Amino acid sequence: MIKRSGYADLPLHTGIVPKWLADRMMILGTQIVESILLNYGKKEVLTRLSDPLWFQSFGAVLGMDWHSSGITTSVMYALKRGLNPRAGELGLFVCGGRGKYSRRTPEELLLLSDSAGLDGTSLVNASKLCAKVDNTAVQDGFQLYMHNFVLSSEGDWTVVQQGMNTTARTARRYHWSSENVRSFVDSPHTAVTGENQGKILNLTDTAARQTRGTILSLSRENPDRIIREIAKISGQDYARQLEFDFGGGDGEENLPKAQPTVPVEIRSDRNLIMPAHHDVRAEDVDLKRLGAVLATAYEADNKDFQSLLLTPGLGPRTLQSLTLVSEVMYGTPSRFSDPARFSFAHGGKDGHPFPVPCRIYDESIRILGDAIEKSKLGYNDKSQCLSRLHKTQLQIEAHCDPQADFDATLAREKAHSKEWGGRTCMD
Repeated sequence: MIKRSGYADLPLHTGIVPKWLADRMMILGTQIVESILLNYGKKEVLTRLSDPLWFQSFGAVLGMDWHSSGITTSVMYALKRGLNPRAGELGLFVCGGRGKYSRRTPEELLLLSDSAGLDGTSLVNASKLCAKVDNTAVQDGFQLYMHNFVLSSEGDWTVVQQGMNTTARTARRYHWSSENVRSFVDSPHTAVTGENQGKILNLTDTAARQTRGTILSLSRENPDRIIREIAKISGQDYARQLEFDFGGGDGEENLPKAQPTVPVEIRSDRNLIMPAHHDVRAEDVDLKRLGAVLATAYEADNKDFQSLLLTPGLGPRTLQSLTLVSEVMYGTPSRFSDPARFSFAHGGKDGHPFPVPCRIYDESIRILGDAIEKSKLGYNDKSQCLSRLHKTQLQIEAHCDPQADFDATLAREKAHSKEWGGRTCMD
């Protein structure tokens, strides 16, 4: 069970995902989710989506910019396109989205609940409460503009939503999970990731229990008088209340200005700080883990992967991508502390660490898809082979010191980029 809390800096990136990448993200993302579902069940899919480090690594292995806020919207859109048409088969459905699509979340949940026999009213309340807490009870300077509610046929769910600070041009992603939530107002988050704003108002923290009681008492007072008193103290205009109502437009220009924050410190036991630079650097990657990936692909005894190697056209470079894909599917929580490493599977749309190698990407899709289809028929050789890829990587890490030559690895990727069909969003 993945249970992690913390924050991470997410630089705000603009631009769109080109169709040639969006379609591949949809296919491979759905295949990875389906593989996790087949191996571990629907709850594990939801649990992983509720982990921000796994989520960031997942987006990176799909070829998105490895550290940007755009991973959130692009990954959720890819999963919505891939999972929803197969919701009856897979038992997972993605509601909501960005801007105007977030307003449809309650309607979608009610329709799904009617067909699946779930308590739609409770699900809608859960969705609204997640948004209300992150937008109002946690005043961290970010205004929500994206809300996705991922629901299973059993009624378990995960919420992934994101807020934007238009002044600082940063984003914060919030994760919720019904599996881990014990109370909506008492340290409920699986994790919070986003730009570190220092001290913020977090009324959901356990230490804020007394403060919540005081606020409850104040709520019984005349609101106009309270607002006037606050305005005198702060010199700020608090008369306009900001709250997320599953709307707010499609772009940042429609977002209201962020609320002022109150100096109450938010605590975290695990943080992920994403740097502002766009390029992937050696310090962003665990070089021993990357070295084990490369050793698995280029140096390991290939007889271990015979059933995969019988696949026409499979070479070491595709094996490198599949090793990172297998880690996303089979890895434990500690494996995702360096999301940048996963961009060495299929590059990044902005060309960092290298252009997306479309031919390699397509091979990954074909091989993983074939493994999934054969496993459904009872032929698990290829699925087991993918699992062995990750186990071999772990063995190399444990018994060797496979430090990757970062510069040489990048040079090889760029030298073969044209051969491997390398593309960026600027093409």
